[in-house]
Amino acid sequence: MTRTGLPDGWTLQRIRDVSGDREAVVLDTERVVTYLGQPYAPDEVLQPEIVLGFHGLCVVKAVDDDDWYMGSLNSDGTVDCWDAYDDLWNALRGL
Repeated sequence: MTRTGLPDGWTLQRIRDVSGDREAVVLDTERVVTYLGQPYAPDEVLQPEIVLGFHGLCVVKAVDDDDWYMGSLNSDGTVDCWDAYDDLWNALRGL
C-alpha cells in the first residue's frame, strides 16, 4: 500500500477510470465492515485496510487478506459486504 492509502500502482484517477465512477473516494477505515456469511457460513467482521466509496457501494481491502470485498455503505457508516474478488480491477469492474 502506498502512503496515499491506495494499493501500489493505483491512483484515485485510475480507480475512477476503471470503475466508471468519477466521484469515487477513499473513505476512512475507522468503521465496522462485515462480510455477510453465505447460507451456511457465519458473518465475519473484517479489519479494513482500504475502503473505497462509490456512492452507496464500497470496495474494501481487509488487513492480511488478498481479497477485495464489495458491499453497501450503510447510513451509520458501517459496511455490509456480500461478495469477494481476487483483485481490485475485477472488484471495480463488478460495481
